[in-house]
Order: sequence, then structure tokens, then C-alpha cells
Amino acid sequence: MDRATAAVANPALLGKSIVLVGLMGAGKTTVGRRLAHALGRRFVDADDEIEIAGDMAIADLFDRYGEAEFREGERRVIARLLDGPGIVLATGGGAYIDDATRALIGKKAVSIWLDGDIDILAERVTRRDIRPLLRGHDPAERLRELARLRNPVYAEADIRVTSNLSPHDRAVAMILEELARWTA
Repeated sequence: MDRATAAVANPALLGKSIVLVGLMGAGKTTVGRRLAHALGRRFVDADDEIEIAGDMAIADLFDRYGEAEFREGERRVIARLLDGPGIVLATGGGAYIDDATRALIGKKAVSIWLDGDIDILAERVTRRDIRPLLRGHDPAERLRELARLRNPVYAEADIRVTSNLSPHDRAVAMILEELARWTA
């Protein structure tokens, strides 16, 4: 039995969504798409859904409404997405930090923390200037600060996988191995 088949066959995953959490640049969207394909599930990027619901880019939502109101809208979108059949969901870096969102994910999904080396994450996030929390900051310095604050919360995820310089398919393989063994 291959890894994907073993993960799909795990009765503990029946009907549960799989939610990827972690710092920006960890590969949640890229890994999530590949993981969804391997599992035969629909992939959803929470940021894309938030942009559709808010009818504007994440950065513009941050600018217009501020982070607190953005997080409230993010929570509502994630709750709606987790109410349906099991999906693979990539979240924004701050989503899992919110207590109510984290509790919702804990109740309805399996959470997977994609952890990574800060210098690698910093190189990845500088490829596109779309990250509101990085504006006006040195990316590596800001990511170190965010990691210091957020990693203890990410550590509450059900599964932790390191996603560094290895191909994203390696992270998917590691996740599939963990999902095959996961128990609620």
C-alpha cells in the first residue's frame, strides 16, 4: 500500500479536513495543492477565499480594516470552509494563532505545522511583495520575530513536518506518512 492509500484508508481521517499552518513562505499552498492531489481531495487556499469574500487583496483588507477585523473575517471564512466535506486547506500565517480559529481547526480538522528554516522562508517571501506583515521590515528579522511569537502556538498542531530546501514532494511524502499513522 502506498503512502497516499494508507493515509486515505486511515479511519481517523474520515470526513476530517487537513489544515496546513505555519509561517509565511513555509509552502502551505504549494504543498497543500500536491497533498490534495495525492489524497483525491479538493484544495482550498484560505487567503484566496478571504479575498473573494472581501472583494479585495489581503494587503488591502489589512490596510482598510486593520489586523483585528481581518482576523475576524478570516475566522468566519475558515469556519465556512470546514463545515463542508473534508478538504486540504492552506491558511495564512496568523490564522492558527487566533484562539477561536485554532479551537475550530482542532475540532473539525487535522492540523499540520509546516516548519522551516527562517533564512529559507525569508528568501521565499521576498519573491513577491504581497505580505502586509513584512512591509517596511527586513524579511528575515521579521520572520524570526514572528517565529519567536508563533512557533509555540504552531507546536500545538497535530503533526509537525519540516519543509526546507528539499522538494515540496518530500514534504508531501512526510505528511502522508504521518497521516497514515495519525489517530484522533
